[in-house]
Amino acid sequence: MTLPLERIYIGMLGVGTVGKSALTLQFMYDEFVDEYEPTKSDSYLKKVSLRGYDVEVSVLDTAGQESYAGITETAYRTCDGFIIVFSITDLASFCAVNDFMEKIALLRELGHVPIILVGNKVDLANQRNVSQREAFEYAARKNIEYIETSAKTNHNVQQVFYKMAKAVVDMKHANTQPQIQQNKSRDDGCCCVL
Repeated sequence: MTLPLERIYIGMLGVGTVGKSALTLQFMYDEFVDEYEPTKSDSYLKKVSLRGYDVEVSVLDTAGQESYAGITETAYRTCDGFIIVFSITDLASFCAVNDFMEKIALLRELGHVPIILVGNKVDLANQRNVSQREAFEYAARKNIEYIETSAKTNHNVQQVFYKMAKAVVDMKHANTQPQIQQNKSRDDGCCCVL
């Protein structure tokens, strides 16, 4: 007897132009799209194998613009896990990460939803405005994992999505807290001076 295919939902969060769509397309189709229209909201589906059984990964690529906040709020309520993306070349995008964390905390119970923080565009390291140390320290305070990626070179892209899929499946099957995100009661937000 074949088990029904399990579907998991991953939400991509982050301000506009940080590379959420580029990361999603690289994961889905192994291609980098340099220029495209800003995303309103797109959903992509890919079948992956985790520990010998197949899972459908549905990725909701949310809008970075506040004008589509209703779509994003739906994502906060329905997604099984979140990948929060900022650009290592854009300090303001890193500062916005805390807003996304607060929104998740407001609409969901932290500790019961896996979160991975992604610093994208490491292929532009010579233009870095957010240090690895700063990002790792923030992630450690929030008790989430931090991974640096490049959608352009496909650096760590597959790792991020597979790690998230594994965390979601583990959480659903074990009905316990996810391995990559634990609840912390204190608010250690990011403070940026621009």
